[in-house]
Amino acid sequence: MVAAIIFNQGKVLIAQRKSGDFSGLWEFPGGKIESGETHSEALRRELLEELEISILIDKFFMTVDYDYSSFHLTMHCYICSVKDKSVVLNDHKQIEWVTIDEIKNYNWLPADIKVVDTLVKKLAEIQ
Repeated sequence: MVAAIIFNQGKVLIAQRKSGDFSGLWEFPGGKIESGETHSEALRRELLEELEISILIDKFFMTVDYDYSSFHLTMHCYICSVKDKSVVLNDHKQIEWVTIDEIKNYNWLPADIKVVDTLVKKLAEIQ
């Protein structure tokens, strides 16, 4: 799996799941890596499919390994940027552009909590 931590004008894009076991929980958008795809290719494809946006992948951020009750998840997360903040909600209930101070106020998917915590900590160290 790959996920995008998308920044624009000091805010981060987060997305709320529309359906499935984790309906209503928040996540960083992304998805599965198809056979033969690189992480970058998968991330760009997923963001076009889910939100109809084109991203710039700035740098690798972290990899999360998380054991859900029915499967193991390995998620590679990348810091990204986007020029246009408008999106089309093809797979999500809603999106929000949030500041780092606001990001912990959402009900996150368990694996994404590790990303949120690391993001908050690293940005606090930088500032």
